[in-house]
Amino acid sequence: MAARSLYQLNSVKSVLRQGQLVNSAHVRLNYTLSRSYTNRTNVTAVCSGSAIPRWRYTSLRDFNDLKGAYTHAPYSRLNGKALPYRSELKHAKRIVVKLGSAVITRDDECGLALGRLASIVEQVSELHSEGHEMLIVTSGAVAFGKQRLRHEIAMSQSMRQSMRDARARNGNTMKNWENEEMVKEACAAAGQGGLMALYDLLFGLRGINTAQVLVTKPDFYNDDNRRNLQATISELLRMNIVPILNANDAVAPPPEPDKDLLGVISVKDNDSLAARLAAEGQAQLLVILSDVDGIYTAPPGEDTSKLIDTYYPGIQSTIKFGGKSRVGMGGMESKVRAAQWALERGTAVVIANGCRQGSGQAILDIVSGRKTGTFFTEAKVSTVTVETQAENARNGGRALAALSAEQRAIIITHLANLLEERKSAILSANQKDMDVARQQGNLSGPMLSRLALSAGKLTNLADGLRQIADSSHQNLDRVLKRIQVADGMELQQLTVPIGVLMVIFESRPDCLPQVAALAIASGNGLLLKGGKEAAHSNEYLHSLVQEALDIYGVKDAVSLVSTREAIYDLLKLEHLIDLVIPRGSSDLVRMIQLASKGIPVLGHSEGICHVYVDKDCDPEMAAKIVLDSKCDYPAACNAMETLLVHRSLLKTPVFDHIVDTLKQEKVSINAGPLLAKALRFGPKEAKSMRIEYGGLECCVEVVDGVEDAIGHIHKFGSSHTDVIVTNNEETAEKFLQSVDSACVFHNASSRFADGYRFGLGAEVGISTARIHSRGPVGVEGLLTTKWVLRGDGNSVGDFAEGGPNSFIHKYLPLVEDAEESGSE
Repeated sequence: MAARSLYQLNSVKSVLRQGQLVNSAHVRLNYTLSRSYTNRTNVTAVCSGSAIPRWRYTSLRDFNDLKGAYTHAPYSRLNGKALPYRSELKHAKRIVVKLGSAVITRDDECGLALGRLASIVEQVSELHSEGHEMLIVTSGAVAFGKQRLRHEIAMSQSMRQSMRDARARNGNTMKNWENEEMVKEACAAAGQGGLMALYDLLFGLRGINTAQVLVTKPDFYNDDNRRNLQATISELLRMNIVPILNANDAVAPPPEPDKDLLGVISVKDNDSLAARLAAEGQAQLLVILSDVDGIYTAPPGEDTSKLIDTYYPGIQSTIKFGGKSRVGMGGMESKVRAAQWALERGTAVVIANGCRQGSGQAILDIVSGRKTGTFFTEAKVSTVTVETQAENARNGGRALAALSAEQRAIIITHLANLLEERKSAILSANQKDMDVARQQGNLSGPMLSRLALSAGKLTNLADGLRQIADSSHQNLDRVLKRIQVADGMELQQLTVPIGVLMVIFESRPDCLPQVAALAIASGNGLLLKGGKEAAHSNEYLHSLVQEALDIYGVKDAVSLVSTREAIYDLLKLEHLIDLVIPRGSSDLVRMIQLASKGIPVLGHSEGICHVYVDKDCDPEMAAKIVLDSKCDYPAACNAMETLLVHRSLLKTPVFDHIVDTLKQEKVSINAGPLLAKALRFGPKEAKSMRIEYGGLECCVEVVDGVEDAIGHIHKFGSSHTDVIVTNNEETAEKFLQSVDSACVFHNASSRFADGYRFGLGAEVGISTARIHSRGPVGVEGLLTTKWVLRGDGNSVGDFAEGGPNSFIHKYLPLVEDAEESGSE
């Protein structure tokens, strides 16, 4: 989008010169109700699954029938019930987008913010191409005209200065044009044409025609004018044209107090204009873009102010409104009044920020159902909002951390017992997920393997949780450092929870109790989002976690997020969520990394793991390790994806034995480029050396030695887990010291890269990052530290030159170290 917007702006520069339009022929589409059309009707063609409107002609009589068919009903619900939920906004056929003055006006209020305007046009164009009927209610004519008029003044400044000097010599005075406030109506008259020309150009770059519709307040007081206006808009939309509407400020009378008589909203600004057009034009959605994120409980600058995600009728009394925006006629109270009026007449409304950096997708996000701005609805949502879930996790995590280590261990042990006691119910819920997955047929074999639970898996899971409980007593408040800063001052560094974690995982429901146990052991609040393919399993397992937490009344510490859309909303809550851990495919990890708004993401992008078989290997050991690394669990991120073989082993029984062993397990083999050259009749060549197959498939390549193997791993690997199989200790040490991966093994399967097998009890994931935690992330990776200083009335001034105190900075032994020294 950014690249296309830049192209738009470059094109705009050819039209604009210092705020003045280039004198060139400019054709504007003007449509009147008297224009004759012949043989034109609306038909719909289906192309690539979407409806594309196509047109042919009808008679003028048909059009007049359309004109007269519109029956004005300002006091009734024109559109039926408004769309009740954000998830349904994508079904809105007709959408009105209102652009506030602050959105398209520069900060100096003189000229247009071309970058924002180009982005808005691009989003409207995209929705238009998807079949939505788009209308724009725009401000900006005054600002554009002010820019043009100031340019004219600047151009003639030298002439005026000469006249001023001459009149001054004659004792005359002249009006100071520089400091005079420009008349708004004159600015609107000067800017209206240029504003429309700009819209024509930006939409024209996408092959979309526009039409300007100027309205004034009397147009809404006269029934004939109102019917004509609606008929004009309907015909423009029928012809696939984007109408651009604006109040004609050049001739508009001064604003009057609201005349909200019999439910008719007074048109005194573009907010009320957009509401009238949306309701009477039977639009399903009205998007009002302003310079704030939405409706707040108080002016956004106040400390107690809080963004209202969903606005229900009747809560206006709880809101404290501030002043209007820096430009324009309306304030936030005007927007709320307009939104309420439209909602009562069956139009859903969203008020959102169109100015903030990073909000360039605001319109598309709103239509796609993402939680952007304030959504006006008449349907009260009974479920807990994600913000509430995050706040509960914060408070619940603190309550969890306040428990004793023994109490937290009891919770985890009880959860382990529940996994065994409720085994049949868990497997029954999992079977529902498996049946749905097989019926839909959209999961691969490896994904089905991850989804499936078994009695053996649950037993191992329970054992892992007990391991976490047994080792959890020294997690929090463990002293890492003791420093005597000065006499009477001791500084300690202690372990503490990170805060609130959000863990996103695909397919594997066994992740849920594992991650929950690690969060409980480390005193962290937790938000969990599992894949929809494991919905039944996750829901039941989460109920067991809640049951275990309820022993000490800390159920809020762990919550289950239900929808995929909620992920994007949660990723904006950097003030409530401290760390995001995605577990799943590389696509999932990259998507979360891109979507996270200021929240650190801990994870690995891919699991491209290597096993290097050296010339000094034990053949049977090599075959065993290669087979286990690939076939024990092919879908795991620590499974072998590339087998590297020393060149001297090529065409030997050792090489043949390893390959035959893989083939017996039905592993599909791809040849690396060097192996493909060395074998006249070999397997097909791999498409890339950076593929995570995730199944019974791998790549085999030859290397000239350990140095070559290390270079290959650094070039094509993902820094996850890499293995050497050799009996040469010197070669092994070279490999272990040089390979820069999170896990590096000698004569052991890559499948040992696992929190449970490491003795961590479980893991929240395997990190290939280099900051905070690397490799399998257990409890230690979910802790951070804080410094605690105990003094005796000390002040920094006491340590100044000539002061009574001086620093000692002596490292003291830890309590455990001191006890061990005493026992010896």
